[in-house]
Amino acid sequence: MNELKINDIKDLVIIPDYSFFIYTFLLIIATLAAIIILFLIVKKFLNRKKTAYELAIINLKNIDLENSKTASYLITKYAKEVLNDDRSKKLYYELLESLENYKYKKEVSKFDKKTLEQFRRFMDSLDV
Repeated sequence: MNELKINDIKDLVIIPDYSFFIYTFLLIIATLAAIIILFLIVKKFLNRKKTAYELAIINLKNIDLENSKTASYLITKYAKEVLNDDRSKKLYYELLESLENYKYKKEVSKFDKKTLEQFRRFMDSLDV
């Protein structure tokens, strides 16, 4: 048995290890992907369009109550878009009855205290 000669055992060979480079490359790719996704999410939330409800609230807040005829038309137009519960609907219909005095006429007077108070109550009833 000692006479057996083994020829197929060879010296140690250095195997190139690229795992560190692969790990670094994947880490960079994952970081870039996370940054891009975060950027897109932030961009989406910052540049989102306002809903019709939000635009109507903004327009209702910015109505010039000194010009009662134009204001009554604008209140009627935008208030329809923000009705969301029974209380605001009830206040809207009460306000609408008061606004009828300021529409469909050539010359109208300024809003009376009752109408202004109804408008303020209506605005307070909205979830802003």
